[in-house]
Parts: sequence; C-alpha cells; structure tokens
Amino acid sequence: MVYNSKLSVFETQKAINLIKVKFEEELCNKLNLTRISPPLLVETNSGINDDLNGTERPVAFDTKAGISASVIQSLAKWKRLALKKYEFEVYSGLCANLKAIRRDENLGPMHSIYVDQWGWEKVIKEEDRNLAYLQSVVKDIYVCLQATERFIREKYPVLRQKLPEQITFFGCQQMEDEFPQLSPKERENEYTSMSE
Repeated sequence: MVYNSKLSVFETQKAINLIKVKFEEELCNKLNLTRISPPLLVETNSGINDDLNGTERPVAFDTKAGISASVIQSLAKWKRLALKKYEFEVYSGLCANLKAIRRDENLGPMHSIYVDQWGWEKVIKEEDRNLAYLQSVVKDIYVCLQATERFIREKYPVLRQKLPEQITFFGCQQMEDEFPQLSPKERENEYTSMSE
C-alpha cells in the first residue's frame, strides 16, 4: 500500500497536529471527558501494564533506585484505575494520549514501533451496558470525526470528504449469514468496501 499525500511534508505535520487538537476538543465536549496525562512508564510488576495478546515484550529497564520499569503498552487497566482515583461521576470520564514503544509490532503503513494513540473511558450506569447505548456513543464519536473532517477540509481544500453522512452498524452474525464462504477478515473487507 503506497500513500500519496496531497499535502507537503510540512503541511501534513501541521494538519496532523490540527486534527489531534480539534478531535480531542470535539470528543471531550461531546462525551464529557477531561484530558488526563497517562504514565509513560510503570513498575514492571504493578499489574497495570497490559501484555495485549500475551506475546509482546515491553521495553523494560532497571532504574538507579532499584525499581524495574516498563514502557506502558496499553492504557486499558490504567484508565479504569484513573476513573476511580480521580472520582469521575456517572457520564463523565477521561481522555488520554498513549505514547509507547512496542518493539514486537509488525511494521507497515499503519503500524510503527512508536505508538501515539488516544484512549478514553467514562463512567456509565450498569443498565447502560447494552447495544443501544453503545451505538449512541459510537454515533456521538462519529459526529466528532465529521466535525474534525469539516474543520480540516476548510483549512486544506485540496482534501476531499471521506466519511459518509451516516455511520452503518452490522454484526458478525449478519456478515457471516451474508458471506458464509469468506473468512472473518474477508467479510469485514467486503462490508467496508460496500460502504465506500
């Protein structure tokens, strides 16, 4: 897969930063989130560092203080602990920017050893743990993505609209019923290409 940018290298860097700032602003406003700075390192035996699928080896080292530290691999556990630590109320939460090094990552156009990704988590009621609530949150996130896309296209008119007007939901069983001969990954590819 070859990526051909419509912007110069400098413009691309500026656009990436604008997108990050705008999307975070939209997301925090829409989902009632507060930006919290996550750790870069955790104590190796703290139990906070997720080993993702069990095969990754975090970058680890001993400190002068005699503590074994590891570069955090995922914020999943940390975000849940932070919700409690910061005493977030129902329907409020946090947004955090993970910066990590994953030395066992398979490299490609979408994957790097250096990881820079968002994560968010919010407190919800037990009765909100259902498909309808999940879909309503996804729709809110999609509104944030659309607002960010409009914003960046105003700054860089050479960029074209990529996001459809509405988001579509479909499940694994629906895809399997429609394309039983395909693998799960092939079904996903088929469905996403149908919506383009």
